[in-house]
Amino acid sequence: MPPESISASLFDKTARNSLETKVHWLLRIALFCEFLGHGAFGILTKNAWVPYFEVFGIPEVWAYRLMPLVGGMDIFLAVSTLVAPTRAALLYMTGWGVFTSLLRPLAGEGWWEFFERAYNFGLPGLMLWVHSPAGSLRSWFAVISKPPRLSPAASRRYLRALRIIMAGMLIGHGGYGLVMHKSNLVQFYEAAGLGAVGPPLPALSAALGGFEMLLGLLCLVAEWTPFFIFVFAWKIGTEFLHVPAHVYGAGWEWIERAGSYASPLLWIVLNSFQRKCTKK
Repeated sequence: MPPESISASLFDKTARNSLETKVHWLLRIALFCEFLGHGAFGILTKNAWVPYFEVFGIPEVWAYRLMPLVGGMDIFLAVSTLVAPTRAALLYMTGWGVFTSLLRPLAGEGWWEFFERAYNFGLPGLMLWVHSPAGSLRSWFAVISKPPRLSPAASRRYLRALRIIMAGMLIGHGGYGLVMHKSNLVQFYEAAGLGAVGPPLPALSAALGGFEMLLGLLCLVAEWTPFFIFVFAWKIGTEFLHVPAHVYGAGWEWIERAGSYASPLLWIVLNSFQRKCTKK
């Protein structure tokens, strides 16, 4: 028996199942929230989506007609992932996440927008990877009903993937403030009352953007669990600023970004699994 199998077999079965179940359900819930939030904006016919249709020459009037169809498909995928996920759906969600993220730079919004959405396609891709399909066509459409069987070697690979996802989302979001100087960030920080701390809000926005980019780089090398707890809290807090800033559909914005909150939690759970393997 290979050393990795031996170390894994020494695991207490209940503890192993608990960790694997956490990974499985964190991914399912995160993807449910992501696609539910994104789908809600299709139903609400979000104005900001119009330029993405124009990339393909679709006029504004037709963009508004098509948005509910796009949103309805996203909501269907969200519910199916929560209730009865399949590998075929996960493959589609990964491709759809890449496509919708690419629409941002194609519409002239810059590549920072693409990198910030690394979790949109990274997490469905990770769930598909974790539940690697068998060779048969039927396996792609079979309902994934059980948590994955993790091994120390596999968990190391998933941890590296999560590092890249978190680095992308934080560096991309940091680019909004430090490079793009997005005005909506200033609106968020003003709503949070940061205008009273002293520095002008545009300068503060740039500084916080630089801080986020540093956080992203640290995600590639950090090993300390409290650091990833901080990343989780940072994303929860900064994305919640949509609410006090009274952004249209603020609650859905916060829900849609669930993948950015789930990523550090997944890293913590998988790292806990890895450490227990090492101790055995």
